[in-house]
Amino acid sequence: MATSDRSPLRTVVALVSALGLGGGGLAVGFVLASLAAAVLTFGLGIEISPAAVIVLSLVFVQGVGCAGVAFAYLELRPTVGPKIRSLLGFEGVPGPFDIDADLPDLRAVAVVVGGYVLALGGAFAGSILVTLLQVDTGTNQAAEIGMENPEVLLILIPASILIIGPGEELLFRGVVQGRLREVLGPVAGILLASSVFAGLHWFALTGGSAAGNFVALGILVGPSLVFGAAYELTDNIVVPSLIHGIYNATLFTLLYVVVAFGDQIPDPQNATSAVLALL
Repeated sequence: MATSDRSPLRTVVALVSALGLGGGGLAVGFVLASLAAAVLTFGLGIEISPAAVIVLSLVFVQGVGCAGVAFAYLELRPTVGPKIRSLLGFEGVPGPFDIDADLPDLRAVAVVVGGYVLALGGAFAGSILVTLLQVDTGTNQAAEIGMENPEVLLILIPASILIIGPGEELLFRGVVQGRLREVLGPVAGILLASSVFAGLHWFALTGGSAAGNFVALGILVGPSLVFGAAYELTDNIVVPSLIHGIYNATLFTLLYVVVAFGDQIPDPQNATSAVLALL
């Protein structure tokens, strides 16, 4: 990880670039997924199933968009970065910027377990808060598709660990948090990256009131802080990727159980609402 190098202009540039990288990664993935869907539908005449929609999203948003933009940043920064610094009149050369990925040791495994418990506990506390406030929160689009097509959730459960966690963590912890950290320090880097990550989930929500969706995004900041702190503690992107992936997989598993076995649950409507609040 890079070290703090703060000045007003550097701070503004770091904030703009972090937001642009995070939002840009998701936007690139969304555009590519939409183009792929259009080619399949209108070009080849293939009817896209709900499962195919999820697969396209996983491949292009989390895969190409998030991970691709992260790797592109690492590749282009050594050549593009000096030109931008020269244009802005920045003096000095920043430290090396990299994203370490290693097989977790025992300490890292302990961070994964502890982080998972904290993230999930925070999510359940947030679900209780939503119930107490009685606000109308939106539904995550992937969860909405999964409720209507439970087989999609069986794709999302392993994909959470294999694609969603690694892809999103590479971009938001590895690049966005790392970029903020080198200018603002670790605490501000974690806080701001978590806020950017949670805030961009606004576009993944359907329905709900504005106030309810703000509450939902506020709750998402909690697990995001856990992911960011885990990365800061270990300097190993594998650790937050595992926490994030297992966390998501747990929520999709709970939703699958509620949807698939709702007739055996005493109050399926409330159970479904509780799980959706976590997502």
